Amino acid sequence: MIAIIKYNAGNIQSVANALERLNYECIVTDNPAEIRRADKVILPGVGAASMAMSYLKEKKTDKVIVGLEQPVLGICLGLQLMCQHSEEGDLKCLGIFNAIVKKMPPLDRVPHTGWNNLKERKGTLFTGIQDNDDVYFVHSYAASLCTTTIAICDYIQPFSAALHKRNFYATQFHPEKSAFVGGQILKNFLAL
Repeated sequence: MIAIIKYNAGNIQSVANALERLNYECIVTDNPAEIRRADKVILPGVGAASMAMSYLKEKKTDKVIVGLEQPVLGICLGLQLMCQHSEEGDLKCLGIFNAIVKKMPPLDRVPHTGWNNLKERKGTLFTGIQDNDDVYFVHSYAASLCTTTIAICDYIQPFSAALHKRNFYATQFHPEKSAFVGGQILKNFLAL
């Protein structure tokens, strides 16, 4: 079973729909026991980092996420919350990745909305993905480049498009909205 963590953020149903299209069963939950029992866990999201972190702390799922040993995938806001700190609300986050999340400059070209390709892709998450394959982004904040960066996007300046550390994976882009390419990335994660 795949657990999609409910935490006061948008876009959760889009991820559930994408998994169903790939013939995977999932539950949307904020129950720590259900999250721990899941084979795979996904932390998707669109929204404000401070509200999302408050919800995770209130439900005590923040500590659950950090302690998980099965494969975990953060998507968009999920990636940002898995970092050390976010400029959005001057927020201490989960600290899984050693990246800092900052507002993207300049303001006249933010949010970053649209299709871009990935550079310097590494690892099994990108099996079957080609150099000219694009993925879909919608965000105003981005994680810095760091030792756990496994893909880079260059929009205004380079940022971490994907991160990986142990059993934790994360994408700033939305695989559930990235057509065939995103479906392949989700399949690669689900096959871990």
